[in-house]
Amino acid sequence: MALSFFTPADSAILLIDHQEGVLSWVGSADLKEVTANAFALAKAAKALDIPLVLTTSMEDHAQGPLLPQFAEIAPEEYAGRIRRSGVVNAMDDPAFAAAVKATGRTNLIIAGVTNDVCTVYPTLTALDSGYRVQVVADAGGSMTKSADDIALRRMELAGAGIASTNMILTELAGTWTSPAGQALIPIVGSLIPA
Repeated sequence: MALSFFTPADSAILLIDHQEGVLSWVGSADLKEVTANAFALAKAAKALDIPLVLTTSMEDHAQGPLLPQFAEIAPEEYAGRIRRSGVVNAMDDPAFAAAVKATGRTNLIIAGVTNDVCTVYPTLTALDSGYRVQVVADAGGSMTKSADDIALRRMELAGAGIASTNMILTELAGTWTSPAGQALIPIVGSLIPA
């Protein structure tokens, strides 16, 4: 099978449960790195006109509100986020599944705040539904390193690509001299360690 890279024209970005409370449950990754990467994905979606779907679960419970920076980066998507009432697999929520389908895109870039809960189930469901999926592993984490490793292995074995934020952004750029590349240079640059 020939490899075809994801492009801004054929991809959608799904960000799942990057909420204040859920973020505090991540023990396998640096929280500043996780949030910086999630924000970079949202910024890339806006810069490249890629459909962006945001979702949360039980904002009025321990999971807490969606990180407020998303309101600044993507105000329309923030206001229109899919607020799930406890459904663990976001793709099992009819409103979220409909929003994903409405993007018209067959390539999904998925990042959930917890890879072993928020990311794994929608990824498996999307793959089973015929989507191509790349999981942005460093825009999330898990309670433990072993839980993260197991979740990433399960998704990879099911057919998902596993990527870093930088990998996805540079794949979408294709070449730095393209309009996409030019739009992504400052976003990629913001992730370079000082």
